[in-house]
Amino acid sequence: MKIVCISDTHSFHVGLKIPEGDVLIHAGDVSEQGYPGEVSDFLSWFSSLPHPHKIFIAGNHDWLFEREQEFASALVPNRITYLQDSGCEIEGLKIWGSPVTPTFHDWAFNRDRGKPIRKHWRLVPTGTDILITHGPAWGVLDQNVHCNPQGCADLLKRLEEVRPRLHVCGHIHASYGTTQLGKTRMVNAAICNEAYRPVNKPVVVIL
Repeated sequence: MKIVCISDTHSFHVGLKIPEGDVLIHAGDVSEQGYPGEVSDFLSWFSSLPHPHKIFIAGNHDWLFEREQEFASALVPNRITYLQDSGCEIEGLKIWGSPVTPTFHDWAFNRDRGKPIRKHWRLVPTGTDILITHGPAWGVLDQNVHCNPQGCADLLKRLEEVRPRLHVCGHIHASYGTTQLGKTRMVNAAICNEAYRPVNKPVVVIL
């Protein structure tokens, strides 16, 4: 199965060249401030893409999905799957998504490190094949522009327990790229760089 991964488009989705694939995943920050118009514009674009399966989660910029979850969810077309500490299954692949990230200033879906954020990662089921989180795990594709790690240690622990085949994240623009954690393919698919310019290419993974 061909998985196309993107994240952190921050309303710069129009004009992006998205490769063909079976599943298109967006790992959050579809907007700049989570205004309804921004979200609707993204959803219109996302739903127009030809991929048979399209999945996304919110990110820390996507305020609408935290402040007005019912209203935001109602905007999502039936042909798109939105995950918020929830899962789905596509052609035998079990997929789980969560928008939460460790607290930094005052953004959407921020949770304090330790027990408050750990309870979200405990929800990730064993047997998950693809895990989508907005933020990265500690020490894995999580360095900011100053080379300081920003990821979540409790997420790393859960990844090592569940061992999904693929983990897709974004959030830390400076760590765009791929690596391996045991048997898990790790992807930071941030499209925008630190200057919020959409310069990075979608990441394609074959499962």
